[in-house]
Amino acid sequence: MTELSRLSGRTELQLAVEAARDALADAHMDASSVDAVLTYHLNDSAPVNNVAAALRLADPVWTNEFYGGGTQAASILGDAAMLIDSGLASTVLVYRALNGRSGKRMGQTALRLGSSGNEQFTLPYGMLGPVHLFALAAQRWMYETRATERDLAAVVMRSREHAAANPRAVLRTPVSAEEYRSNPYVATPLRRLDCCLETDGAAALVVTRAEVADVVRPGSPRIHAVVRGGGPGSTTMDKAADVGRIFSAYLAEPLYKAAGMTPDDVDVAQLYDAYSFLVLQQLEDFGLCPRGQAGAFVRDGQTGLHGSMPVNLNGGLLSEGYVHGMNNVAEAVRQLRGDGTQQVPEPQVALCTGFGGSYGSAAILVRG
Repeated sequence: MTELSRLSGRTELQLAVEAARDALADAHMDASSVDAVLTYHLNDSAPVNNVAAALRLADPVWTNEFYGGGTQAASILGDAAMLIDSGLASTVLVYRALNGRSGKRMGQTALRLGSSGNEQFTLPYGMLGPVHLFALAAQRWMYETRATERDLAAVVMRSREHAAANPRAVLRTPVSAEEYRSNPYVATPLRRLDCCLETDGAAALVVTRAEVADVVRPGSPRIHAVVRGGGPGSTTMDKAADVGRIFSAYLAEPLYKAAGMTPDDVDVAQLYDAYSFLVLQQLEDFGLCPRGQAGAFVRDGQTGLHGSMPVNLNGGLLSEGYVHGMNNVAEAVRQLRGDGTQQVPEPQVALCTGFGGSYGSAAILVRG
């Protein structure tokens, strides 16, 4: 990963290339080994072919970029694995780079009508960006489960607690319950502290064949299972049967089935936390805590380093920085290698997720 900041002073291409070179060095490989490059973006990043050219990758190289946001954070690992399993590539470089604060900001949406079919049903009612849509989803879920702002505050405070031990984190100052309550609302029930950061930076991963990894970087984790999908929901609220139901409600069962595992097998979780309430919902949907008890689970310290289910030990997207989920996946890799930000003792299985409302992705990584 590059330094995470609010003003990088560099282009997205420069950020992507730096992260890619660092990832290759960490893998004890050089650019000549790479025969595929993948990324995802929302028209806010360095084109994949430009990155391949800047790294002077040898032709032919398979390149592809997916238009999409958080939903791709976990599933892009599946795309890389499929390239390798099919024989189309041996080593795949995956990156996400953006100037999310000083450049194109996701939360900035022009007030206009008719730009897409879906927006004509949401913009007239004040749905000007992601936070407004997902605040409505959060409000409905909290109403149905009786979750409170105390539960949201617990997630935020735990995130900062973890970030305080992470030198990469943009926000490392602890937050008290009083400070949380005095924080301004962005869209009820979400306060500014409930929303992820806007960050400049890049993160990259190297995915290669297991027999290669065992030689160049012994102990490298394995991609064990990946799922992607969902249902009609909070990103298209005019079609949602339940606006409070997010991707994890749809994907938990197929993920565990694909992995041949149960929630009890998960040792550490890196959950996509664009908003604080998502951590609570995913804890329950993925069976990592009892239904209806996520808030108490977090307050009791169970998502901390020494808890029964450590979550987002890097501080997550709320505190470490927002690299569209790729930084959370990188922390899952670190945990399984044994060099995590705050290290869980010998974890064998890590869950990482990607969110986009009712649609998303999830991956199970296992210790090498």
